[in-house]
Amino acid sequence: MGVPFEALLPYAIMTGFFAFSAVSVGKLREIQNGGKRGRRGIDQWDKQMMERDRRLTGFARGQTDKAAAPPGFELNNPWRCEERFM
Repeated sequence: MGVPFEALLPYAIMTGFFAFSAVSVGKLREIQNGGKRGRRGIDQWDKQMMERDRRLTGFARGQTDKAAAPPGFELNNPWRCEERFM
């Protein structure tokens, strides 16, 4: 005796929604990374360079080939100091 297809419809719907959500989240992460794939295993050096790229271009994964920094970049210091040292 076979299994009626009506019994398998909920499983097909659940599987379809899981696949849809996985693809959607992957695409959202790709859009947030400027069209590049997500990064894994980021160490301190990578975080520092991504912060530098974000300050230069506005995107954490953006890169530029300009030799000179944009105006105002010299004042955009990532280091935080106490007010008494400023």
